[in-house]
This record gives sequence, C-alpha cells and structure tokens, in this order.
Amino acid sequence: MPIERQHLQFAVILFCVPLQLFLTQYMGSTESNRTYAISQLVTQITQIRETWLRVEPWKKWCTRLLTMRIKDLVDPMGFGLDDPNGECPAIEVFHFRDKDGYFGQSPEPRDTRPPHVEFRVGQVIKHKKWGYRGVIIGWDETARAPQQWLSEMHKNNPSWKTQPNYAVLVDTRDRPAPQITYVPQENVEVIKHTKILHPSTEDYFENFDGSQYLPRPWLRSIYQRD
Repeated sequence: MPIERQHLQFAVILFCVPLQLFLTQYMGSTESNRTYAISQLVTQITQIRETWLRVEPWKKWCTRLLTMRIKDLVDPMGFGLDDPNGECPAIEVFHFRDKDGYFGQSPEPRDTRPPHVEFRVGQVIKHKKWGYRGVIIGWDETARAPQQWLSEMHKNNPSWKTQPNYAVLVDTRDRPAPQITYVPQENVEVIKHTKILHPSTEDYFENFDGSQYLPRPWLRSIYQRD
C-alpha cells in the first residue's frame, strides 16, 4: 500500500508525543529551561553536520592521514629525526612505550618525587620555546629514551639528558594531529585555568578541577607523591 500524506501526518504527531515527554522530563519543566536545552541540541546537531556531513572536513582528514602514513615510510623506525622541535612525536612514544618504558611511560612506581623534579602529573603546561600547551602524564628524573634518539635530539643541548624530562599530551588546538612529546624541564612552564583538548585525556585523568587534571587510580598508583 503506498504511503499517503495522512500516514506521514499521523507518524509526525505520534513522534511528537514522546518528544514532548522527553523535553519535559529531562530538559526541565520551565519554558526557559526547555528553550535553552533545545537551542543547545540544535547547536550540537549543527556542529555535527558541519564537522562530519560535509565533504571538506573529510578531505582534510584523509589528507592528514595520508601525510602521516608517508612520514611512516620515510622514517620507519619512528625516531622523528627531522622533528624541528627536537622532541618526541606521538608515533615515537607509542613505538617504545610498552617495551622499554621510554619517554616517561615506564609503569615502575615513583614512590618519591625528588626535589629537582619541579613539576608533577596532571599539571597543565606551556612549552617555553614552541608555545604549545599540554598536560603532563609522566616524568623521568633524567631523560630515558633510545640512545639514537638522544644523540639526535639532544646533540646541541647535552644538559637536557641529565635533567628531568616530562611526557606531555599536546593540545590539538596547537598541533592538530594528536601527539605526546617528551620535554626537558627547562622548557616547561605551568599555566592555570586551561583545559587541554586531546583524545587520550580521559584515559589518564578523571576530571579537571579548574587548575589541573586529577589522575585516574592506575596513574596515581605510579606517581603516588605527585
């Protein structure tokens, strides 16, 4: 039987009943609350449409993905020897993290935090030289990384090797591709009241208290004194 106009009208009316109940129960009983909630919902739908339902964002995503894969072919060991920042890109961190605990990713508990380790897990920081923001997810008392990486990245700054180094989730507003860098202490400064955008933030932290991030239990068990 073909769908008639009255069938569509009946379906719309039938759909409006649970929709109205939903708006009343979960979006407040006052008109102002419902108006605000609906406007937020419309805004979110618009953002989804602009982000995912247009061709241009997908083209940019594909281009970025292809660029990353080409970089992997050029630098198959992931040492990032052409990184102008002299620090550790995400691919390198994940390449070594599980096997050797490099780049502040060791699961060994830090029972104490020595006085010369000035910063702690969960603090939001800004790189003094390169300006990007991030949140600390780990630290080493001295640089802990493959010798080849240290030779390349620290060759002009030998003191970086002997000072604390910090694993940092980088804000994707500053570097679009999600990254973890490994930053010498002298390049770190703390900033306040700044949330970080990174897809892995919730893996490491429970929430943000307005000043810093609060580690999840598994991370707190490693950095007990931070």
